[in-house]
Amino acid sequence: MVNGQQVEIVEVGPRDGLQNESTVFSTAAKIEFINRVIEAGTRRVEVTSFVHPKRVPQMADAEEVLKALPRRDGVYYVGLVLNRRGFDRAAAAGCNEIGMAVVASDTFNQRNQGVGTAESIKAWLDIAAAAHAAGIRPQVTVSAAFGCPFEGEVAPEKVIEVAMQVAQGAPCEIAIADTIGVGVPSQVTDLLGRLGTALPGMPLRCHFHNTRNTGLANAYAAVEAGAVALDASVGGIGGCPFAPAATGNIPTEDLLYMLQRMGISTGIDLEQTIATGHWLQEQLGRAVPGMLVKAGGFPARAA
Repeated sequence: MVNGQQVEIVEVGPRDGLQNESTVFSTAAKIEFINRVIEAGTRRVEVTSFVHPKRVPQMADAEEVLKALPRRDGVYYVGLVLNRRGFDRAAAAGCNEIGMAVVASDTFNQRNQGVGTAESIKAWLDIAAAAHAAGIRPQVTVSAAFGCPFEGEVAPEKVIEVAMQVAQGAPCEIAIADTIGVGVPSQVTDLLGRLGTALPGMPLRCHFHNTRNTGLANAYAAVEAGAVALDASVGGIGGCPFAPAATGNIPTEDLLYMLQRMGISTGIDLEQTIATGHWLQEQLGRAVPGMLVKAGGFPARAA
């Protein structure tokens, strides 16, 4: 790792962060949240998901959010989709990037998406082709890559098998997600090394939950192992509503602090992100898990 290295941060707070909150944000508050992170320098924001509102009521206003967001050069509004109907909604709403999740555990995929892993892979390949045809960037996440709440340990060989199958859809990148926050750095190093061998040239992104306080350590290991992008959520809010106790993403501001002190560029302003963390606490009416919201950066910026 050398000074000047760059890592892209994908802000997932407006989707993965808010979907697990009991407080349902207004459309206006979601738009302010998204605008705040973009003004801080973020260029990829997971803004919403196109799923049935009965399953994730926090995302029921997906179209309204996209309609209100201004188009910005170089900014990607990412919509999460789980099936072709969701993709069609995302495309019509104006998403210029879509993401889909395929779970490495068949049981979890069934709980999360209502179908088995093989069916989701088939759906992804159809969606990826449609996205390419429509000029929309498609990317895909292999979820529960380090463990499943229903099946237990997930073998690296299974993750690699799923990744190689979804790669046939020519995604702009493949993300590896520790959906329930059970992975440790040595596993990250091993899995990303194997994926690099199995899929040479494929950009890899990582999504870590901080459920067991290993998220930042795993992010460090991922960067060392060649990941080009990391997901994070302002304040560390969020989690998967379909995985028991899978709470807490990596706090964006905590990740920024670590990377910037290491000489790694993200293009995102730390102080503005901390300020958004304070704003988020006000909206939620409670403290957020992130540490930089409490401690601030160092050296402290002059007032």
